[in-house]
Parts: sequence; structure tokens; C-alpha cells
Amino acid sequence: MNFFGEIRSKRALGQVFLVNQRIAEAEAAHAYDKVVLEIGPGTGMLTRELCKNAKRVIAVEKDSSLYEILKSEMGFANLVLINGDFFSMSNKKLGFGKVDIVISNIPYNLSSKMIGWLAEKRMQAVLCLQKEFVQHMMAKPDTPNYSRLSVVASLMFRINQVIKVPRGNFRPIPKVDSVVIYIKPLNVHITARQTEMIGLVMQHKKKTVRNAIIDSRSYLKIGRDRATRIADAVSNSGQRVFKLNPSQILEIAKELEAGLK
Repeated sequence: MNFFGEIRSKRALGQVFLVNQRIAEAEAAHAYDKVVLEIGPGTGMLTRELCKNAKRVIAVEKDSSLYEILKSEMGFANLVLINGDFFSMSNKKLGFGKVDIVISNIPYNLSSKMIGWLAEKRMQAVLCLQKEFVQHMMAKPDTPNYSRLSVVASLMFRINQVIKVPRGNFRPIPKVDSVVIYIKPLNVHITARQTEMIGLVMQHKKKTVRNAIIDSRSYLKIGRDRATRIADAVSNSGQRVFKLNPSQILEIAKELEAGLK
């Protein structure tokens, strides 16, 4: 189906286009006097609002046809449009080091990748994400949605909900609702290996920490005896994983990392 005249949604790119200006205004309120990076400007609804408020907007669009339309229709002096795959671009091309904040309605299938990128760059952001994804990000211990994402996100960011976005605010209408959140990086460093260990433990979140580690021995490429020794030595070994807070789980990940060396 054709939307917005010439612009056609491409399912392969996960495209859905925001059609409610009020949502765009709420997101762009965080752009005042800042250099903003937007990933996937789409039809430009958010881009226009960003350009009204921001010092500068760098908008990266992967879809060449959308890029050409945006280039011909957007006449803002403070807008830099780039055609390409955001995750394949160099920091220099993106103006990294000068960017203050990411504000974007990203495709749902890029959510995890985007959060990882923000954590690596320690960059603040306003993002419109799938409601279920946000629920996992903000989930607390001893709740059904508590997961690896909950642990890592709460350790790396302060997360605040900005506005709920029902599915009818997009075209084509997706099958899920969304939420706009503001995230700010915290001064916490987690190694890739520690993140891996957090994920490993959280895969067995209903088990005790001890059993979660022992049952992960094949992945860790160690025998049962060694796995048991490591498991008995870590903090909170007798507690069920899903009842522990993120800081406790990070401590276990650090102890696991050290015990496996």
C-alpha cells in the first residue's frame, strides 16, 4: 500500500512512519540548542521538529529513495542529511564527538543494537521503542519481565518514560504499541565478557545462582567439578537469580569472569 504520496513503506527495513505531530514535538523538546543525531528520519515528521529546536541535526537515512525525497523537501539550514547504513558509518562521518544526543524513532528490529551502541558511546538518547522492549528494559527483580536486558540497561542507564505511543500513531499501523523513553548513561563500566556472563546467568533466572553456573558448564567449556567450585565461591550462590538486583548480578558476573581465567 502506498502512503504519503511517493513514499512507500519497505517491510524489509522495518519501516513504519510517525503521523502524529504531537509525539514528534514531545521528542524534539529534548533537542533545544543541541547537536542531534537522528537515525531513520523516514518521512521527516520528527526531523522537522528537531530542526526547529536543535542547533544542528544529523539525519541518517538508509533508504535511498526516502533520502532523495527528504533532500528535495527539507530546506533547513541546520540539517545534514546522510544516505547510508548508520551502523556501518565511521564516527568521523557521523560527527561523533560533536553530537550531544540521539533522538530517533528507530525500526523495532534495531532496538537491541541501538542500545548497545549507546552504551558503548555513553550517549544520551530519546528513543521511540516497542512497549514490550521498554518493559523488559525497566523491569525490576522478581517480576516476569526481568531479563538480561533489564540488568544491563539498569546498570548502564537512567531510564525515564516520556510518552506512550499507541500503534495508531504510525503508518502502516504496527501490531504493537510503543513508548518514548529518555535514557542517560551512568558512570558504570561493564566488559563484554561480564555482559556475556550476565546473559548466561539470566538464561537460568529461575534457578539458584549455583545451579545456573553448573548448568552452564558446557557453554563455559569446563567440567562439572570446576563449575561446582566456581559456583560455590560466588556471591549469593544459594539465591534464585531472578530475585537478585542488577548490582548483585554484576558482582556474580565479575566473580565468574575472574574464576574462569
